[in-house]
Amino acid sequence: MAKPFASSADTTAKTDTLEILGEGVYALTAEGDPNVGAVEGEDFVVAIESRATPAASREWLKVLREQTDKPVRYLVLTHYHAVRVLGASAFDAQDIIMSEASRDLVEERGEQDWKSEFGRMPRLAKNAEEVPGLTWPTVTFATDYDIDLGGDRGKLELRFLGRGHTGGDVAVWHDKTRTLFAGDLVESKAALYTGDAYHFDWAGKTLDNVKAYQAEYLIGGRGPVSRGVAETDAAVEQTRKFLNGMIENVGRVHKAGGNLKQAFEATRDALAPEFGAWPIFEHCLPFDVQRLWDEFDGIEHPRIWTAERDREVWAQLQD
Repeated sequence: MAKPFASSADTTAKTDTLEILGEGVYALTAEGDPNVGAVEGEDFVVAIESRATPAASREWLKVLREQTDKPVRYLVLTHYHAVRVLGASAFDAQDIIMSEASRDLVEERGEQDWKSEFGRMPRLAKNAEEVPGLTWPTVTFATDYDIDLGGDRGKLELRFLGRGHTGGDVAVWHDKTRTLFAGDLVESKAALYTGDAYHFDWAGKTLDNVKAYQAEYLIGGRGPVSRGVAETDAAVEQTRKFLNGMIENVGRVHKAGGNLKQAFEATRDALAPEFGAWPIFEHCLPFDVQRLWDEFDGIEHPRIWTAERDREVWAQLQD
C-alpha cells in the first residue's frame, strides 16, 4: 500500500507549550510542529517567526497576550518557507525583517513554495483562505542587523551564519539571557527538512558558527527547547549527525553509479534506527535525498519545489 503523501494524513492536533526563558523571552513549542518565539523590548515586542496562516498566528498571539500587551514592533522571519511566513499579517508589525537572500527566494519561488508546503502539510494551513498573499519584508540585511530592546533589556543580534537549511537563514541571539533562536538550522529531536539546503556548508562551517554561541537556551525550528550548554551542543551535533548520515549514504551510492531510489533506501535504512520515530522523518526524507543527490550532481542552487514535482518525487521514492 502506498504511503500517504508527506504529512497529508497527519490530522492530530498538537499541544502548544509556552516556555518563559528569561524576563520577557518566550518560546512556544508544539510537539514537533514549527516553533515560534518572542522577546519583549522596553515598550514593544519582537516576534520571531510567523505561523502558516493568520488564523494560526492569532492562536500564538493569544498566548503571548497573556504575558504582555505591548505592540509587535518587529516580526523577524528566519527564512522564507511558507509555513514560517504566511501568517505574518496577524501580527500587525511595523516592520517585517528577513535577510536579503530570503527576500530574493520569496521573489524567485514564493508562489510555488506556498502551494507546495500547504499541499504537504494541510493541517498547518488553518483557514488558508485568509492568507492575503506572499509575505514581503520591509527591512532586509545582508549579514548583520541589531535591534536595541531599550532600557536594560539588551539587544537582539540577527546574523546570517552561512548557508544551511536555505540560502538565507538567520539566527537571533539575545546575549542578556544567552538565548539563541536558530530557526531550522537546528532541530531538537525532530527530523530535518533539507529540500532547499546546502548540505555541505550546513554540516560544516554553518553549524560550527551556531555552536560557537554556547547558548544557554536554544530554540530550534521544531522540538523542545534545549537548556544548558550541554543540551544546546547536543542539539547542534544531532543536526550535524543527521546531515552527515545523509551525505555519507547518498554520496556512497552516487559515487558507485547507483540511482536515486537506491540512495533513498540506503539513507532511510541508515538513519531510521536513530531518527525514524522523530516528527516528519518519513515526510521529509524523499525531498531531502533528492536535493542532496542534486548537489552531488553539481546543481548548486536548489531546484524549485512545485506541488507537481513534490508528487513526482514522492511517487518515485516512497510509493
